[in-house]
Amino acid sequence: MKPSPIPRKALLTLASLATLTLAGTNTLVHLEPPGDADVLAVAGAEPWAADHLATTTLLAAGSHQPETGTATGLDLTTQKAHWIDRGTLAWPTEIPDGTTYALMTAAAGGVTLVDGELAGTYRTIPLQARRHGLTAAQRERFPHLGAYQALALNRKHLAGVPAALRGQLVVTERDAGGSLRAATGVQIPGVLDDVYAPATRARLGPTFAGAAPTLAVWAPTARTVALQLFDTPTSRPRPVPMRRDERTGVWSVRGTPAWTGKYYRYQVEAWQPAEQQMVTAAVTDPYSLALAPGSTHSQIVDLADPRLAPPGWTHLRKPAAVPATQAQISELSVRDFSIADSTVPAERRGTFRAFTDPTTAGMRHLRALGEAGTTHLHLLPAFDFATIPERRADQQQPPCDLAALPPDSEEQQRCVAAVADTDGYNWGYDPLHYTVPEGGYAVDPAGAARSTEFRRMVAGVNGAGLRMVLDVVYNHTSATGTDPNSVLDQVVPGYYHRLLADGSVATSTCCANTAPEHAMMGKLVVDSVVTWAREYKVDGFRFDLMGHHPKANMLAVRAALDELTLARDGVDGRGILLYGEGWDFGEVADGARFVQATQTNLAGTGIGTFNDRFRDAVRGGGPFDANPRRQGFASGLYTDPNHDPVNGSLAQQRARLLHQHDLIKVGLAGNLRGYRFTNTAGEQVTGAQVDYNGSPAGYTAAPGESVTYVDAHDNEILYDALAYKLPAETAAMDRARMQVLALGTTVLGQGAGFVTAGSERLRSKSLDRNSYNSGDWFNQIRWDCAQGNGFGVGLPAESDNQDKWPYARPLLADPGLVPDCATVDLAEARYAELLQIRSSSPVFGLRTAEQVQQRVAFPLSGRAEQPGVLTMTLDSRGLGGPWRSVTVVFNATPESATQQLTDLRGADVALHPVLRSSADQMLRTSSFAADSGTFTVPARSVAVFVQR
Repeated sequence: MKPSPIPRKALLTLASLATLTLAGTNTLVHLEPPGDADVLAVAGAEPWAADHLATTTLLAAGSHQPETGTATGLDLTTQKAHWIDRGTLAWPTEIPDGTTYALMTAAAGGVTLVDGELAGTYRTIPLQARRHGLTAAQRERFPHLGAYQALALNRKHLAGVPAALRGQLVVTERDAGGSLRAATGVQIPGVLDDVYAPATRARLGPTFAGAAPTLAVWAPTARTVALQLFDTPTSRPRPVPMRRDERTGVWSVRGTPAWTGKYYRYQVEAWQPAEQQMVTAAVTDPYSLALAPGSTHSQIVDLADPRLAPPGWTHLRKPAAVPATQAQISELSVRDFSIADSTVPAERRGTFRAFTDPTTAGMRHLRALGEAGTTHLHLLPAFDFATIPERRADQQQPPCDLAALPPDSEEQQRCVAAVADTDGYNWGYDPLHYTVPEGGYAVDPAGAARSTEFRRMVAGVNGAGLRMVLDVVYNHTSATGTDPNSVLDQVVPGYYHRLLADGSVATSTCCANTAPEHAMMGKLVVDSVVTWAREYKVDGFRFDLMGHHPKANMLAVRAALDELTLARDGVDGRGILLYGEGWDFGEVADGARFVQATQTNLAGTGIGTFNDRFRDAVRGGGPFDANPRRQGFASGLYTDPNHDPVNGSLAQQRARLLHQHDLIKVGLAGNLRGYRFTNTAGEQVTGAQVDYNGSPAGYTAAPGESVTYVDAHDNEILYDALAYKLPAETAAMDRARMQVLALGTTVLGQGAGFVTAGSERLRSKSLDRNSYNSGDWFNQIRWDCAQGNGFGVGLPAESDNQDKWPYARPLLADPGLVPDCATVDLAEARYAELLQIRSSSPVFGLRTAEQVQQRVAFPLSGRAEQPGVLTMTLDSRGLGGPWRSVTVVFNATPESATQQLTDLRGADVALHPVLRSSADQMLRTSSFAADSGTFTVPARSVAVFVQR
């Protein structure tokens, strides 16, 4: 059965969710509609939940308590006992006097409950209740089990633990009279990590010694494992025995050189809790390096084989690595990039190969971005994912003339939805195989051909002057159990995923959560990232929902990358970027199970996190407000009101705008927790003392740990957010100027800058806030501005946007909101100017908190600060640039603004050379009066001045 498409994660807000289920309880909590606080903050981060889920797990900051069990009852379909090491099981309830416990092991399964008693063939291992519960070390390793009781195995039974783990497990509780009081299954990740600890050093997947491959898979709970070898994906398999290593739980077989290029699967016989029986599964390799079309079979390949390398691959010349503080990142979907590019041959549109011809419209644009100052191209998931047909001929098209329909019609989205599960479009956040390129993005998805195509893409992007970042999604999988799209859970059932107290799989990320805190899942993450870096020369990794990873796992990834060298591995791992979503939510929230890789916890590691504080202040409101017209700094709050009551009175708007000033200042200073400045109340504060929904705004220890952004693939793209928020009568050219102003805050601040590809060209998704499955029609980048920018191509998908349709209809029907080519060209040129300005001085890429404190200032901060205007000065003396100082004025108001800096009276200050011939003639009127030290900046613009 084909699983239904997986909704992309969505922000949980008070407005979008009326009730939620507190983790570990059955308590429903009613949430009142939002007031001034538009986002329900969780430990200062952006809380996430899954769209369309019946319940949502949420742990508020400071609310976590160790999991405590209820009476287990008689239910073998649950796993409420936890075998945490070879000698100890954790039991969820108090242990009454006279109660006895036992572990039942059934090598072939078959244990059931009949009339309140166990039935079947099993072996009984007595368990001894241990006074005082778990040890301090055990509670530290399993904090969520801290309140559990401890049941110990006698030493004489320890030798039988590995055999016991290969069958059905049941823990029983009996009263003093011997009556069965409770019986439950057993969670085993902890004991597997203890017994098979040496497996973390094993080489898994296909590896080569000379021309002969060895195949190895970790399957410690399997009764048997055999290799199924296929000449082709449709041929009959040849079974090949595999040998089990008792020390590691790894099964392996050494083949002959003739095996290379053949396809294979593993035949694994293991106890499957999801089915409550022994299951024999034919499953692909979790460490696959190549796949058949449709991901039905793994293929034996050696990625070091020269035949898989495009010309020049071995000595590929890459753009120079830059520190995170100098990174400017453009985020892009492989399919969006070229599916509508008529300069790309039809068979290559939407594929890796579209990045290989430097003369196409899209590649010319990428080269121009690189020349202006963009350093990295960030690709949405390009690993093998589950939701699109991989052969182009199998991908369905909407059966409508979409272009002929009215701009505010419901028909486009209805027609797209009819084929949404069978077309070629999905963002790809539903992993199937972590270390193989996605076949749906390949011209030829068969076997290792897609690997060669991916490498051609990397070379093409590098040739355009950009390094490449890959979006990786190790925090969940697309399926579990015996589902056809379940891989990990068919190889080692019950291990690779994070289980809740009753043994069910946690789904707080929208899907089946993996457990990188388990040793072999953590190893898989590290091994996969290293493969992408070494074999595909990927230059950076963006971790989806990184807060669901342990901090230790991310540090292990960083350490493994740092060990890669040009001489040995062909890449310099120290130049590889690491950043991700550091949100804190779900069953792991607030350190419930481990120290998480969240925004605050990663301070000092050099690993970046997305800065939601800055985003909300610049855009206004929150991404999932019930009313999308809440304004912010760059969308006209107070200074250019849209008159929607949601924004409150003018006094309330003014107060909120000035607070946004402070959030933006902290963001422009790298979101440093210790950055000291004067706030709009005239007080001396640090970044950590600025409030963000009840939590500290500043959280980084170094500027490179902040990824500054105002839009991403999630939520409305910037043009659409501004369409909702700006006054309806705002002229197209003024909308473009406000868009550039918003983007300017990401370019001219400290830390890494991040933008969705196409936002520099006013790209729209016709107000779709969650276009993960909205097809090419709503997502494509239209490189020909004569075709519009994507605005007004129909109402967005009903499933995620219907509640916004009353706001969207009049906007989409307004032809004035579709920018003409002159407006698009202006925005694109102005964004390039901002990138050039950033590249012109090292003061925009300071590397330490001390440098930022010494050189970045907001001299007009205080009670007299002008709402809607921010002035930042940067001291560039001694950095090797051409100027003594740089002054940046952000004027978000609809009127010309003046800002007086008396310290600059008589100074030799002029408009930045790039802006003296700006594409926006109005911006050229920006001026500085030396006699008074006064800057004058036109409406809705960001101007940069330099002091010689």
